[in-house]
Amino acid sequence: MSTARALLRRELRERRRLLPAASRIAGAEGLAAQLLALPLPPGARVAGYWAADGEIALLSWQLRLPRDAVYCLPVLHGDGRLRFAPWRAGDPVVPNRHGIPEPVVAPSALLEPGALDLVVVPLVGFDERCHRLGMGGGWYDRSFAFRHRQPAPPRLVGAGFAFQQVDDGLPSEDWDVQLDAVCTDLATFFRPE
Repeated sequence: MSTARALLRRELRERRRLLPAASRIAGAEGLAAQLLALPLPPGARVAGYWAADGEIALLSWQLRLPRDAVYCLPVLHGDGRLRFAPWRAGDPVVPNRHGIPEPVVAPSALLEPGALDLVVVPLVGFDERCHRLGMGGGWYDRSFAFRHRQPAPPRLVGAGFAFQQVDDGLPSEDWDVQLDAVCTDLATFFRPE
């Protein structure tokens, strides 16, 4: 990991953590409006995340998804990639090794990354080209590395606060998986063709 990425990650995470509660709530509502404007096929399988470390929350969006949508949360897998578990508010969860709640489901209920229609991905920073700076663990990049070979479902949409946009562009690595779009509390950015 480059020093520039590490410094930027630390700065943006700290700024995100310091955001007042009222701004977080307003941000989550604004993000929900942006995400709900994205088209979904009937019966879509969509994945979100359990907000941690100051990440923008998805509950407002999740609660307004179409009734036939299947909402999923990520589950860490031993091979270093994510699987996705269908989840509804109130279903049991347990903390993973990072303390983030994961659904309690049978392994057979887990979905592979390519089985989803839309994945909303947390981010620390992003640029106007839809490059993402994550937490540094590489879970999403490894899970969706198959998209390097050819564009394939699911659509990957980053989620963050508008202030997480980096104006000068993000330094990227060969393994970084580019997003199709980024939604913030104020706007949606689409990857240039």
